[in-house]
Amino acid sequence: MAPPVTHYENFPVASLLCPPRLRQPIAAIYSFARAADDLADEGDASADERLADLCAYRAELQAVAGGAVPGPRWAAIFGPLQAVLQSHALPVPLLDDLLDAFLQDIAMTRDGATYATRAALLDYCRRSANPVGRLLLHLYGVGGAAALAESDAICSALQLINFWQDLSVDLPRGRHYLTDADCAAHGVERTQLAEGRRSPATDALVMDCAGWARRTMLAGAPLVHRLPGRMGWELRFVVQGGLRILDKVEALHGGSLVTRPVLRATDGPRLAWRALRM
Repeated sequence: MAPPVTHYENFPVASLLCPPRLRQPIAAIYSFARAADDLADEGDASADERLADLCAYRAELQAVAGGAVPGPRWAAIFGPLQAVLQSHALPVPLLDDLLDAFLQDIAMTRDGATYATRAALLDYCRRSANPVGRLLLHLYGVGGAAALAESDAICSALQLINFWQDLSVDLPRGRHYLTDADCAAHGVERTQLAEGRRSPATDALVMDCAGWARRTMLAGAPLVHRLPGRMGWELRFVVQGGLRILDKVEALHGGSLVTRPVLRATDGPRLAWRALRM
């Protein structure tokens, strides 16, 4: 993993901390996820066209997992991935979960749908984010219920942090990750969010969600001590990168509704210092 936070940039691609023997397998998985992300989010295709492309991509995953020769359209993605599927026995359902989450996101955005509760949003995170950590633990040879639960917490937290960082970008595009239950609890109307009208109520809503993300990340943070050597250090930077962005979200006191906080180059030494102290 590498310092977050964007949808599928939690992989340690090209990182010096990544074990050399795993760089090629991780790069193959990253390329798979990145290409799917592009199908879902890049260019000017309609929602229905994106859904059709992702369904074809999903069918190709199942075909190559079954031993078929990769088709020409995505051969550069599925050729290397097929080799890793065979050499490392990757759990195909985890890869499929990523695609299922993309499909859900496109359909919900198209339909203007919202998440009713935090449990529903976490179910989306279970498929959109948690497979990343589980795939990496599989490659690292780390198992056990505690490690998997902590990995899920870190990955879900990264996804939640991404949501709260990107409110000012997502809401105008019709992407709703603030849940109905949370909005109701703070007395915030959807029209207020869509119009970017900041108020004490929206500030409290965003800060409440940021606190949830922080608690989730801290629940998973002990995983850094379960991973030896470079793997543990890589994860330390992931955790601290996520927490640093959350610091910036919280420093705006709810203002990420209208302003997107970002990490800067000057944050690097701070991340390194925090990682060393974990």
